[in-house]
Amino acid sequence: MKRTYNASFEKYLNLADARLGTRVIHVTDDWFAEANRMLQPHEPEWKEGVYDDNGKWMDGWESRRKRFEGYDHAVIRLGVPGFIKGVDIDTRYFTGNYPPSASVEACFSPHGDPDADTQWIEVLPAVELQGNSHHYHAFDDERPWTHLRLNIYPDGGVARLRVYGIPYREWSRQDTTEVLDLAAALNGGRALACNDEHYGRMSNILNPGRAENMSDGWETARRRTPGNDWVIVALGHPGEVERIVVDTLHFKGNYPDSCSIQAAYVQGGTDSQIETQSLYWRELLPSQKLHMHQEHEFVEEIKPLGAITHVRLNIFPDGGVSRLRLFGRITRK
Repeated sequence: MKRTYNASFEKYLNLADARLGTRVIHVTDDWFAEANRMLQPHEPEWKEGVYDDNGKWMDGWESRRKRFEGYDHAVIRLGVPGFIKGVDIDTRYFTGNYPPSASVEACFSPHGDPDADTQWIEVLPAVELQGNSHHYHAFDDERPWTHLRLNIYPDGGVARLRVYGIPYREWSRQDTTEVLDLAAALNGGRALACNDEHYGRMSNILNPGRAENMSDGWETARRRTPGNDWVIVALGHPGEVERIVVDTLHFKGNYPDSCSIQAAYVQGGTDSQIETQSLYWRELLPSQKLHMHQEHEFVEEIKPLGAITHVRLNIFPDGGVSRLRLFGRITRK
């Protein structure tokens, strides 16, 4: 089935994911629950009856009850600089201890962490929060940021902070002879569309490192009709692909029998138009047999199409893929 997103910007990469190297570098108070918990990729959980030395164990960031004026905040260093498309301030399981409101500020400090002289820009003015709820807020901002400051008024707990966006990279300085993963999320690669993501999000296949488990990959439902499943990926920059890796790590009784990849150099158009045209793209990788729980590397099998911007990974007939890597060199017009 096609996954339903609560907000359109959820299709972008979560720049606040701890797996990308995102960390809290300063917090005014996290007495009850350590601030870095709100950056964890898994969904928050409730542990009934679990307490530690400071009180009830909570899966998120929670500060003490403030007994003087002011408010709490956490400074976050993004694992990769990026353009923010939206945020989700998630207060799940915080009911009598959530902040009544919150705001987000940002700065661009590529050469080090911010200091007392850093100018912070308010990117999300104070918004009201509710307990045990998601709070989705879209951004209309084209500036890249390296750090965020989450302000909660005056205190309380946040289960998860998701910051969806596109990684920023100075491609003008990129060496055109260097081989890199053109599809990697850290290099700006994006999963645009797929026909089914019943068990795992399509964007997972572009995450750094190898998958932690099946949920950290893309897996479709069992197909009961003719056809095959597919996902479309936009490269971070146009380039020529020289090596492809399709990884089925953790998928043993549910890996695809085979796969193929189509590609195109797309100029302009919307994501939905790209989805429509993808059926007619040229073949980059002919159909290849896949096996359970392993990396599959292809070099000689790749067809020389020249520069491309998008690929369509086809899996036959269904199943799970943990990672897709497209190694090559960028091209400039």
